[in-house]
Amino acid sequence: MLTVGRVGRPHGLDGSFYVVDPAPELPASGGIVSGRRIVRRAGTSQKPILRLEGSASREDAEALRGLELTVPREDGMLEEGEFWAEDVEGLEVVSGEVAVGVVRRMLALPSVEVLEVERVDGSQLLVPLVRDCVRSLDLEARRIDIDLEFLGEG
Repeated sequence: MLTVGRVGRPHGLDGSFYVVDPAPELPASGGIVSGRRIVRRAGTSQKPILRLEGSASREDAEALRGLELTVPREDGMLEEGEFWAEDVEGLEVVSGEVAVGVVRRMLALPSVEVLEVERVDGSQLLVPLVRDCVRSLDLEARRIDIDLEFLGEG
């Protein structure tokens, strides 16, 4: 399942709520999220407002507060060579034959996505996802090979 947001505070009296941390994959009205059909979508892409089937009051929306909104991952959602951010969490990071650490998470910075790597010595390393730095990323092998020299190390 792919997390596309969380239920935030209620909006109005009809069971609608704000979506916290909305993802671009959040479906439009009529889509299915967390196993329930979206019967209303309003607001903006940055601050969407949803109402789910079976939610008809402010109390219903409040009862959902904090719930993760998920959609099933489907073939065709990603282009060739793309991956989900959570797919790289836990991958081993190496520079050639040298163990560097483990990916904790991927962060979206204003100009580039970076991998937050917990190094073998316990320190943190930010690795930009650019060709000059990342030699290979193999999800099946659960391994990323980076160029430490590009980062000014080694």
